[in-house]
Amino acid sequence: LNELVKFCLCFPIVASARNRDTLGLRPRDLIHKTLRFETPRAPHEKLVLEQLVKIYKRDIKPMEDAYNYNYLPIRTDVTVGQIQSKPIILFLGPWSTGKTSMINYFLDTDILRVGAEPTTSEFTVVGYETSIKNTEGAVLVSDKMKEFSPLEKYGQGFIEKFGGIGLPHPLLKKVTFVDTPGIIENRKQQERGYPFNKVMQWFIDHAALIFVVFDPTKLDVGSELETLFQQLKGKESQIRIILNKADSIASQELMRVYGALFWSLAPLINVTEPPRVYTGSYWPYEYKLNTNSDLFKQEEVSVLQDLNDIIENRLENKIALIRQHAVRVRIHALLVDEYLAKFKTERSFLSNQEQVKYEILNNPKRFDIYKAVTSKHNISPFDLPDPEIYKDFFTHNPLTEFMSLEQHCGYFSGCPMDDLETAITTSLPGLLPSVNQLSKTEL
Repeated sequence: LNELVKFCLCFPIVASARNRDTLGLRPRDLIHKTLRFETPRAPHEKLVLEQLVKIYKRDIKPMEDAYNYNYLPIRTDVTVGQIQSKPIILFLGPWSTGKTSMINYFLDTDILRVGAEPTTSEFTVVGYETSIKNTEGAVLVSDKMKEFSPLEKYGQGFIEKFGGIGLPHPLLKKVTFVDTPGIIENRKQQERGYPFNKVMQWFIDHAALIFVVFDPTKLDVGSELETLFQQLKGKESQIRIILNKADSIASQELMRVYGALFWSLAPLINVTEPPRVYTGSYWPYEYKLNTNSDLFKQEEVSVLQDLNDIIENRLENKIALIRQHAVRVRIHALLVDEYLAKFKTERSFLSNQEQVKYEILNNPKRFDIYKAVTSKHNISPFDLPDPEIYKDFFTHNPLTEFMSLEQHCGYFSGCPMDDLETAITTSLPGLLPSVNQLSKTEL
């Protein structure tokens, strides 16, 4: 059994108001009011997701399969399970900064083990169940229709460090939390027994909101933390940096620590403005005396509102994500088709076909492949992948085994590329009115 089972003690999920006073716990009115726990998921949401799955299967997946899109090293996995899944809220940061405590605080539970020493050695998915339930990593990745099935490719070493816990909390009907192992700067990746950075990148790519949590006493930026922020590039709008345990230090010292963290992280985040750092203390106990409790409450409201925005905009974000994925599949198919067309044109002038392929794959610029795709199809050159990626792609997926886009067209069935473009321009945007109607019913 994984470690999660060992420390899963069945504490009550919600403490009574009297118990909260006795134990010195904070009221939870602010969390309940902001996150609207009891607001049910509207019935229209299921219909919108079903339409999204239908569009994906009918208009996008055929082109993925026809041109082996999933063999691209840069692609982001999209499955039916991920389309239907709840938004993932990811918690990252150095060890013992309060990531797990923050999850416990949001869920009003202490079922996830915390401590001064590194206690989270696993990737732990916290989702909804009608009763407390632990799930092994092997089970989470085994169902091909679920969102975590693509993680199976990272091997048994990772699966043994992957697990899930289900709780009967209403917030988990709307989002899924993922706790991660704390960063320890003196630990090498190979000591973890699995490709830690690749696993971390998968979760980053699939997260709707990312909390990077720091402790005022652990502000050193080492190589592993620098690697983490390199992986976060392109996701800046989804990052929220939390200076946790802020009531553990005096107000004057807090300002110094805030400034140090602010300037340490600014060079690591690829944006013109330095990152916003939220201060607070994310555990259930009252703030310590003579600290900036009013400020911490205001900061907590901002963090909770960001989380609530993810919940309220979940369908718009899902539609945008699938549309972005469809655009990438289209670009991939057009590039493969252009490589193939250029090969067929050039091979008539040279007798050695292998030499022709070698020349085209190693020097696509000379054959104007990328230029042709941008000019013919009105695609920005900044949206095109690095040619080196296709050099590697065609090593494992021989160019001559692909059919041209035109060859995929049928007299009665039409062209798959036309279906894909219709999904991008019409079908997916056409779901937004249904989402707007859904939003009105939730007000």
